[in-house]
Amino acid sequence: MQNTLSHEDFLKVDVRAGTVVEVRPFPEARKPACKLTIDFGPEIGRKKSSAQITAHYKAEDLVGRQVLAVVNFPEKKIGPFVSEVLTLGAPDENGAVVLLGLDRKVPDGVRMF
Repeated sequence: MQNTLSHEDFLKVDVRAGTVVEVRPFPEARKPACKLTIDFGPEIGRKKSSAQITAHYKAEDLVGRQVLAVVNFPEKKIGPFVSEVLTLGAPDENGAVVLLGLDRKVPDGVRMF
């Protein structure tokens, strides 16, 4: 049986659109990952995220791409790196992460509802 979630509880999760402005390798991660810097606009600014997205994406393809991320989780230390937001994705049939995204450009920092 699925847990139910109230609309008020759902609204506590702050999911925002942002544009990837920098991608760096993350060789210290246990699973293949990269370090993203994402611009969420003037209200939130630039935040860092570790993302296990190396199976489907190259750094040069990610810069300039809009992604969705949870911006109100606590920071998470991943080895020597502090991830400030959770970039959203879903696993493909092999378990590799596919980014959740938008089919049209929206302003950076806009909140999902």
